[in-house]
Amino acid sequence: MNEAERWLETVEALPDHAGCDPAELALDEGWWDQIRALYALTDEVVMLDNGYWGAMANPVLQAYQQATVTVNEGNAWFGRRTFPALFEQARAQLAQVLGVASDEIVLTRGATEAMQLLIGGYRRLAPGDGVLYADIDYDSMVSAMQWLQQRRGVEVQRIALPEPFDHDGIVDAYRQALARYPRTRLLLLTQVNHRNGMLLPVAEICALARAAGVDVVLDAAHGIGQVDTPLRELGADFVGINLHKWFGAPVGLGAMYVRRGRVRDLDPYMGEPDNDDIRTRLHTGTVNFAACMALPVALALHQRIGVANKRARLLRLRNQWLDALRDDARVQLLASADPRLSSAIAAFRLRGQRDMDANAATAERMLVQSRVFVVAREGLASGACLRVTPGIFSTPTQIDALVQAVRAVAG
Repeated sequence: MNEAERWLETVEALPDHAGCDPAELALDEGWWDQIRALYALTDEVVMLDNGYWGAMANPVLQAYQQATVTVNEGNAWFGRRTFPALFEQARAQLAQVLGVASDEIVLTRGATEAMQLLIGGYRRLAPGDGVLYADIDYDSMVSAMQWLQQRRGVEVQRIALPEPFDHDGIVDAYRQALARYPRTRLLLLTQVNHRNGMLLPVAEICALARAAGVDVVLDAAHGIGQVDTPLRELGADFVGINLHKWFGAPVGLGAMYVRRGRVRDLDPYMGEPDNDDIRTRLHTGTVNFAACMALPVALALHQRIGVANKRARLLRLRNQWLDALRDDARVQLLASADPRLSSAIAAFRLRGQRDMDANAATAERMLVQSRVFVVAREGLASGACLRVTPGIFSTPTQIDALVQAVRAVAG
């Protein structure tokens, strides 16, 4: 029995939730206390910046630590003889969890690497073509889209999504943008954005793009793992995924998805063969052996908890603080009440406080005064904000502490 198999037994020993309604389970504090007990978390602060990366649960951490020992002991003998099969097993298990084929997935060091490969490598662009992104998109992806002007000679267009946002308004904003920029050939979408946490109606926007002859490259770093829409149903052929956020894998793991038949629409990686093997579009060199070996345990725990249950719990915690502050005139909430647009992440700003320095100062005051840790984000057309991100191990008591901290800094 290898390390992953040993810790998988620990995961299988967790309480069974089969047949439970996710909305009801989201309110079962006893069940979530058992999940929380799997994590060794700091009590120095109320940690509400869980969007940076997701803490490993103890079974994953222990599998990772033991795998590190195994790799170190076996050295090149292990790396060359034993590890390749374990790596492919991890890749196959990830594909199974995502509901796609193994030959459509390759492991990366994170969503940023995957997205940069997809954007930079997209070869169906000619000078004068257009690419399009929005103000909610992640900085590194925006930089990659802008870089296409130098690399491919394209025109880069940016749109600002409306606030307050609603489902039909968001879809219409993309519909109008595709009509306004008819030469668009590549559209960047972010399933769940890292600024205000809006969950885009990706499938509907992808359908609009497809009808207009536009390919979508989807940043699913914050989506897949906490949103229960199957990957194939999103309608995007090119997707970047994080595994160290909502899947709880070791830091430094992500994945790139390319729908079968689309690999040749990407440049091969620096001299790699130009064929249909997705692995020719990435070459990382020596990988983090131990992280890859611990991935099956993270995936097993993810499935044991259930993505629908994760989503219901995270929305329960999100809605707790939003509902408590909704009628506070001193606070501007950057979040929709529509569950179709909702994720674990939401944001706020104090009324009139739109610049980054002011929001960063507010975050520092919340930390010093109340030991509540949130993070300031900028980039929205409407201004900077404070992002709040609970995890599946967060508690209603911690959310109450957040509400009190916001009220205290609002004056």
